[in-house]
Amino acid sequence: MLMIAAILIPMIAGTVISVTTATDRMKKILYACTVIVTDMAAIAAAIDGGTLRLGEMAEGVSLIFRADTISRCFLAVALLLYTVVLFYSFEYMKMEERIPTFYAFYLVSMGALIAECFAGNLVTLYLSFEFLTLTSMPLVLHERTKEAVAAGLKYLFYSVAGAMMGLLAIFFVYHYAKDPNLFVYGGFLDPSKYAGAENILYAAVLAGIVGFGAKAGMYPLHGWLPTAHPIAPAPASALLSAMIAKGGVLAVIRLVYFAVGAQTLRGTWVQLAWTCLALLTILMGSTMAFSEEVLKKRLAYSTVSQISYIMLGLSLLTEEGLRGGLLHVFSHACAKGCLFLVAGVFIYKLKIRRVTELMGIGRLMPLTLLCFTAASISLVGIPPMGGFTSKWAIATAAMDSGTGIFEVLGPVVLLISALLTAGYLLPVMVDGFFPGGVTGTENAEKAEPNALMLIPMFILCAGSLLVGVFGNSFMSGLTF
Repeated sequence: MLMIAAILIPMIAGTVISVTTATDRMKKILYACTVIVTDMAAIAAAIDGGTLRLGEMAEGVSLIFRADTISRCFLAVALLLYTVVLFYSFEYMKMEERIPTFYAFYLVSMGALIAECFAGNLVTLYLSFEFLTLTSMPLVLHERTKEAVAAGLKYLFYSVAGAMMGLLAIFFVYHYAKDPNLFVYGGFLDPSKYAGAENILYAAVLAGIVGFGAKAGMYPLHGWLPTAHPIAPAPASALLSAMIAKGGVLAVIRLVYFAVGAQTLRGTWVQLAWTCLALLTILMGSTMAFSEEVLKKRLAYSTVSQISYIMLGLSLLTEEGLRGGLLHVFSHACAKGCLFLVAGVFIYKLKIRRVTELMGIGRLMPLTLLCFTAASISLVGIPPMGGFTSKWAIATAAMDSGTGIFEVLGPVVLLISALLTAGYLLPVMVDGFFPGGVTGTENAEKAEPNALMLIPMFILCAGSLLVGVFGNSFMSGLTF
C-alpha cells in the first residue's frame, strides 16, 4: 500500500491544506511536510518493489501499479524536482495571487506523476497520463490573464489530442497481446495475432509515439511548449520542462519497450519515421531558440530540442539507446530545471524577461549567473557536466545501432544542435559577466535572492555534475 500512499498523500493533503484558514507560514510548513512525507513513502515503495492490483475495470483490463527500474529512474527525477522547486516557490510565489490554488494543483499533479511512474500496465499509464494533464494545466493558466488562459487551453488540447492517439495505440496493442496486464521488457505481443496486419499495428504504434510525444514536445505536436512556458510562473515552468513533459517520454518507453517490444519495430518504417521526427525536432527547437529574445521562451524552444535527444536515443530501439535516453532524462531535468529557476529569479528580483536586458547582470547576481553558467554548460554538452555524458551515450548508441545513415546523421545533428545551444546560452553568460562596456550596473547594489531560491538552484547544478561524473557507471548497472 506504500504506492497508494505516495500517490494519495500529496493529492489529499495538498487540497486540504489549501482550503484551511491557517496562516501562510503554517501552510508553507504543512506543504513542505507533505512533500517530504510523500518522498519517503515513494522511496520506500520503490525500494520495496512488488505489484499492486486494484481490481478489474473491464474484462481483461486491470488497474495495476508496479515498481521496476523505469519507475525508479523517473521517480527519482520527479521527487527531486518537486521537492527543490517547492522550496524555491515559497519565495517566488510572494509576487503571485491565488497562492493556495497554485499549491493545491502543485501537489495533486505530484501525485498524478507518481501514479504514472508506478503504472504497471498501459491502461493505468493512460489514466495517469491524462490525470497529469488535467492537474498540471491550472499551473499554466495560474495568472488567469487572457494569454495565460489561451496557453493553458493550448496545452490541454495538444495533450488530450496526443493522449487520444496514444489510446488508439493501446487499443491495438491489447488486441494483439498475449497478456497485456503487466509490462514486460521486450513486449508482450502475440505475433500470430497480428500476422498479415503488421502495417495496421505499425500505424497504430506510430500514432501512439507521436501522440504521447506531444507532451514531450516532439514535432508536429510541439506548439504548446513555447506558448505555455513563458506564461506560467517560473516554478511551474521548471516542473513542466524538467519533469512533466517527460511524462510523454515515460509513456513512449512503456509503449515501445515494455508493450510492443523494440525488436518488433526495429528496421520498420515506424523506426524510420520516428528517428526522422526526432532529428527534425532537435534542429527545429535549437534554431528557434537561437533567434528568440524572451529568455523563458528561448528555454522553452530549447526544451523542444533537448527532450528530442531522448527521443532520438529511444528511436534507435537498442538497449544502449534506451540507457542513453534515460541518462539524458536525468541530465536535462537538472540543467533545464535550474535554468528556469534562474529565469524566475531575474523576473522576481528585477522584472527582467528579455535576454538583451541581462547585460552586466553578473555584477548584481554573481551566484545566480554562476548557476545559469553551470546549467548552460551541461546543456551544451561540455564535460564534466551531465549533458556531455548523456549526449556521448546517445551518439555512441547511434553509431552502434546498425541503422544505416542514422549512424552518421544522428551524431552530426547532435553536434550541430550543441553548437546552436552554445550560441543561444553561452552569450548570456559572457555578456552577464563580461559586458565589455558601460551597462548601468557598475554602482548598483547586489540583488541576489535569498537561500530559498539559491539553494534549489545549486542543488540542481550539483545534480547535473553528479550525472556527468557517475551517470555512465549508474546506467551500466541497470537491468530492465
